[in-house]
Amino acid sequence: MPHAFRVVVPARYASTRLPGKPLRDLLGKPMLQHVYEAACQCGAQQVVIATDDERIEAAAGGFGAEVCMTSSEHASGTDRLAEVASKLTWPGDDIVVNVQGDEPLMPPALIDQVATDLADNPEASISTIATPMVAAGEFFDSNVVKVVTDRAGFALYFSRAPIPWDRDLMLEGVKALPIGIVPLRHIGIYAYRVDYLLRYAQMRTCPLEQAEQLEQLRALWYGERIHVAEANQRPGPGVDTEDDLVIAEQLLQAKRNGNV
Repeated sequence: MPHAFRVVVPARYASTRLPGKPLRDLLGKPMLQHVYEAACQCGAQQVVIATDDERIEAAAGGFGAEVCMTSSEHASGTDRLAEVASKLTWPGDDIVVNVQGDEPLMPPALIDQVATDLADNPEASISTIATPMVAAGEFFDSNVVKVVTDRAGFALYFSRAPIPWDRDLMLEGVKALPIGIVPLRHIGIYAYRVDYLLRYAQMRTCPLEQAEQLEQLRALWYGERIHVAEANQRPGPGVDTEDDLVIAEQLLQAKRNGNV
């Protein structure tokens, strides 16, 4: 049985590529409701939607979700989680999973997995997941975040660049996966300990985080440990664009019809 944990779904109305994204319709429901319902199917003792927007608060209340209103000044979802943990006075050793509000196809099993993995690795402040890459295209895609770990599964570095870099292969100008190493694609779901979230809120951004635009690099910069487990199943795609919305609706419909 997994360790007791909570889920927070940070949801912002503003989105440059897809305004009002959490409330966009998917099969007759706001996208956020699909995320919330999936989170409620995992083993969490509590699921909270964190937002700074009254429209999202009203919609979430309409489908029965617990909502925590947070500041509009947060630079990241992790900062928003830290405010929720502080406002709701959760104990420092509690585990909190961050499920993004634009992930309507996130399997509940992966939420359970990251929570359990953090409980099983007491020296880690954060747990996350990754999947093996099998195509050179995603390895060289800067929108795909890669992670390199040590032999115990602790993150050494995250990057938008193709890592690990196979020097001899790349010197020949070959765009291929490294030889003898399976590169890992990072999946953006995290479990945190509350005491880390409260520390994170006091940490300044770091140069690596700013350069790569990856907030998990702040944790590594300050010496926190991140454990990376191989995902026990592949999640569906997130939603950032109108095209993504169409794909998500097709996949949800197929799931509803029992075709996936």
